[in-house]
Amino acid sequence: MVKKKRLRLIAEMARKIRAYRELKSRPRESQKYALDYETMKRPFTGKMLPVLAWQDVRRESRLFSLVAGMRLFGVGRLFTRKSWLEDHSEPSYWQITKVKVDYTSENMDHGKAWGILTYKGKKESEVKEVDKVMYHDWRLIPKDMEQQFKDFEPLPEPPVRYVAYPPLLRAMLLAQQKKVGSSRTAEEPILPLKRDVLLNKDYFHTQEQERQRKEGTAV
Repeated sequence: MVKKKRLRLIAEMARKIRAYRELKSRPRESQKYALDYETMKRPFTGKMLPVLAWQDVRRESRLFSLVAGMRLFGVGRLFTRKSWLEDHSEPSYWQITKVKVDYTSENMDHGKAWGILTYKGKKESEVKEVDKVMYHDWRLIPKDMEQQFKDFEPLPEPPVRYVAYPPLLRAMLLAQQKKVGSSRTAEEPILPLKRDVLLNKDYFHTQEQERQRKEGTAV
């Protein structure tokens, strides 16, 4: 007979209380990402920002610095980043769908946001949390330019014509290439997905004759 597990109500309640206290003692977004603009250090961790980021910190804005003064905290608007504008010719932006503001911050300029990401013109289907909201390179896309960003159509990706060989077969082919021609560098073998030849008996017979001609007749 299986012994019935004893339910320890007091221990379970103590576990929930500990978990609740740990949750309440976690630092808020305003504490974790607060920044001293004179020393360029975060008071919570004591770490200094990279020197290359100082210029953007003084000139650019964080995401919540922009949405804090907007209607509905910018829900429905498009936001992009300076690094995306400089690195990519295709439009990359977030469309904000939900915002959770840290109301304990002084100017309500900290929190979490969710939205739909469009990266290099390719729009994702699922809503997910916006990352790197504390970076100082966020920019609001003006209303008159939003449609221009949305109307972009990415070029279709070219079809995949070749794939890599499985690891074991690849190692065997490279070893064979090295054995046949050790003077030249072994080329990376690739497997074509489409064959333009007709696989009949004559084809395999020709292949066998070609292989024997290269390797020579066994003595």
